[in-house]
Amino acid sequence: MRQATVMGHIVAEAKHESLANRKILILDDQGGDDAPLQLAIDGVGAGIGSVVLVTESGSAGAEVTGIEYPPVRSVIVGIIDTDEAK
Repeated sequence: MRQATVMGHIVAEAKHESLANRKILILDDQGGDDAPLQLAIDGVGAGIGSVVLVTESGSAGAEVTGIEYPPVRSVIVGIIDTDEAK
């Protein structure tokens, strides 16, 4: 799992049927200015500015989409309220 910040969302009229009615969010993995932005399916109702917990587990994609082998790699599985790392 990893932490990221939601920067925005995308609109895709043409997409796999398992992604119908699913938000696809744009994430910044906080890797600096040169790090590419990532996409993830929202499984928890995150919004722009949310700091989220992201997994790349296939079972998480299956759980969120309801199909056994979804065309999804990254899934938002939590919204982080506080971070007490030192």
